[in-house]
Amino acid sequence: MESLKKRLVECGQDHLLKFWDQLSDKEREQLCQDISELHVIEVTSYFERTMYTFSNMHQNILDDRVSPIPKDNIASVKTADKDQLKIYKKLGLEEIANGRVAVLLMAGGQGTRLGVSYPKGMYNVGLPSGKSLFQLQAERILRLQDIAKEECGKAGEITWYILTSEATHDTTVDFLQKYNYFNLKEKNVKAFKQGMLPCFTLDGKIILDEKYRLSKAPDGNGGLYRALMTQKILDDMIQRGTRSVHVHSVDNILIRVADPIFLGYCLSSSTDCGVKVVEKSSPNEAVGVVCKVDGIYQVVEYSEISKEATELRSDDGKLIYNAANICNHYFTVDFLRAVANVHEKKMELHVAKKKIPYIDEDGNRNVPTSPNGIKIEKFVFDVFKFANQLTVWEGIREEDFSPVKNADFAGEDCPSTARNDVLKLHKKWLLNAGATSVTNDVEVSPLLSYAGENLSHVKGQSFEGPYVLE
Repeated sequence: MESLKKRLVECGQDHLLKFWDQLSDKEREQLCQDISELHVIEVTSYFERTMYTFSNMHQNILDDRVSPIPKDNIASVKTADKDQLKIYKKLGLEEIANGRVAVLLMAGGQGTRLGVSYPKGMYNVGLPSGKSLFQLQAERILRLQDIAKEECGKAGEITWYILTSEATHDTTVDFLQKYNYFNLKEKNVKAFKQGMLPCFTLDGKIILDEKYRLSKAPDGNGGLYRALMTQKILDDMIQRGTRSVHVHSVDNILIRVADPIFLGYCLSSSTDCGVKVVEKSSPNEAVGVVCKVDGIYQVVEYSEISKEATELRSDDGKLIYNAANICNHYFTVDFLRAVANVHEKKMELHVAKKKIPYIDEDGNRNVPTSPNGIKIEKFVFDVFKFANQLTVWEGIREEDFSPVKNADFAGEDCPSTARNDVLKLHKKWLLNAGATSVTNDVEVSPLLSYAGENLSHVKGQSFEGPYVLE
């Protein structure tokens, strides 16, 4: 107790013990555990760093410091010739067949904005199959393993790592077990939790959620890197001989999980960090863009450059700042290990003012009606600056990106738009394969086709939905 109090006094956080005398033995144990799990000196320094960043954030428009991705560091599926795409695809499939590929799914988010109380990955957007986001992605992995075996003659297995949060972990694991991991091998599916950071008052005091419990929030998708180390996931990757890791967020229904073309492009470039982007839909689309600031790669939010800069166009009419970040990344295991062991403590910290319930001076719990504190988080893309070699691959929005973020009333990035985008893409696949007509809702199972292949048998047929090709 004395040791604990001394540490807290040194960091100006001894108020956390204010109600010690009122606590039961069990509550004291809970509070001690909460405090002991914190690196108090480190997290207190986080507050100072984030408030400095926050106070300067709205004053710094980056126009004078920003520059687009150099042409040598970006390639596009739309401009690469067919022979080059075949080479990339072969490299990617060989990496899979040799058992060197892992998929890391960031699935810590709850479905609050969707209006549901369960993890986003369990969400069903209303496709004819009724499949959840988790199931669609798992089945793409299964199909890709089959393609790699057919092409390379070796049966490599992809490990599926799933980053959860305190709020989603148990529900996610129960869901995966209930559906038998969607026929992936249990030993190849590993869920692990991101960390938590304390919430602070606006003057830097850690907030008590109860007299015996700290107020904490997930540390953002950038908490991935610390979790890889603390949860022994990096050790598992190394033990399995993994080299290439595809990292993406759960809410993109069109995600090409471990896209062999993207993998192959990154492998051929000898990159330790790769980013897949799509063209911005318009200058004012509210997405971050991959570019350089002071010569260093980062994602710049649309609010950090002026309206004039977002509208700049090159001679071919394309936006200068056009590479929309869609949370779709390639990392080598060596790079992930370097970030976790060396660079993680130097990552940017981001702050959000929030309404955070708190225990007041009299020991009463209050739920504020206006922002009274801050939550701190890290972003997954803030490691770009640590890469020795970063390359960018431009995909096609209609084939690569349709997020499920909002409830349907928003009219964009919602279940209806995601469902329509999937069905529109599958209709295109079927017509390209020789189907005579496709009407209403016709879905192609990921177990049948990963990206429009394996559909020669539909030639001359017509399809009317709702219908699923299995």
